[in-house]
Amino acid sequence: MKSLFTKQFIIAVFFIVALGVGLFAFFALRRNDVPELAPTVPSKTNGPERKMLGLSVEGREIESFTFGNGKTQLVFVGGIHGGYEWNSVILAYEFMDYLNANPGFIPKNLTVTVIPSLNPDGVFKIIGKEGRFAIADVPAGSKEAGRLNANSVDLNRNFDCKWKPTGLWGVRQVSCGTGPFSEPESAAIRKFVLEIKPAVVVFWHSRSNGVYASYCEADILQETRDIMNAYSNASGYPPYETFDQYEITGDAGDWLASIGIPAISVELETHETIEWEQNLAGIRALFEYYGSKK
Repeated sequence: MKSLFTKQFIIAVFFIVALGVGLFAFFALRRNDVPELAPTVPSKTNGPERKMLGLSVEGREIESFTFGNGKTQLVFVGGIHGGYEWNSVILAYEFMDYLNANPGFIPKNLTVTVIPSLNPDGVFKIIGKEGRFAIADVPAGSKEAGRLNANSVDLNRNFDCKWKPTGLWGVRQVSCGTGPFSEPESAAIRKFVLEIKPAVVVFWHSRSNGVYASYCEADILQETRDIMNAYSNASGYPPYETFDQYEITGDAGDWLASIGIPAISVELETHETIEWEQNLAGIRALFEYYGSKK
């Protein structure tokens, strides 16, 4: 009786082991038949591609947001004069909201990059917030203290076109830095521009109410005239080939002109409004201009 039980036990163990070996072999062979999945790559269609272009003097991030996949790249920049021109930052964020909500607005051959705040330290000095803010966050009173960066340099006098150590802001003298691109903010956008080589750069300012062309030592590029007039005609802002209210040195748009990249400066009418419909019409005109190019 005991011998019979032992024999049955041995047979049962042998069967279980054989079954386990068979199942292991089956699934091992099946695994070799299954193709490996390719790694998931984030799609730019799910939202803008965010990059950190650099850090401000006080260590705040200078961000860019890129939409679209076309070969021709357009760049829009707000807040080079920080909290003094805070409405140009709000306008840039409003533009990004519109692109997120209307992805088909961008022609297929275009890529659009928005740098909403090139002088985040100047914004923080007035608003007291980093990143995005609302109009309700803006305090009453003068915002002039927020124009310069944390080194007390006017960033729009720190570029390499007719640069001088000191420049003018109206009748006041301002520091232009220790040399062209001495400030981390201007150095960051210089690096970015030289890497991507955009077709055009648009700077939003306030409050001279106009669209201004760019040029350095040479004459205005014909393409710059074209886009100045296109934005002006669509938006209603008057076009100006030159800014002659006082001498401008080290200007960002003029530096771009010196390296062959068309640039315009769009001056809002006030320091408090973004004139969204006007600027959307101007942007649409630029999209039509560059969208029609091969």
